[in-house]
Amino acid sequence: MAIGEKYYVYTILSLRDFDLYTGITRDLKVRIQEHMRGVVTYTKIRVPFKLVHYEYFVNLEDARRRQMYLKTNIGRAKLKDSLKKTLARKTYMPYRLVK
Repeated sequence: MAIGEKYYVYTILSLRDFDLYTGITRDLKVRIQEHMRGVVTYTKIRVPFKLVHYEYFVNLEDARRRQMYLKTNIGRAKLKDSLKKTLARKTYMPYRLVK
């Protein structure tokens, strides 16, 4: 493992259909901007988004395991439960892209 490795497991909320998407990245800011610009194939029809959750890891295997867990029915349900107040409001202001 190289010194300074970092991985983010993140969850974004589509402000179009209020569904969640969980992913993994090494550069959280860039990845969120990619989602917002609609260049990520899986999420491009669901723009705009709001980042609602992220976790930081120094080991890729740990990050992948966490991402896979959050994509299971149980993991997704627990995440939704921990974000109850955040997800209850349907009036979100999307992030503005910084140019």
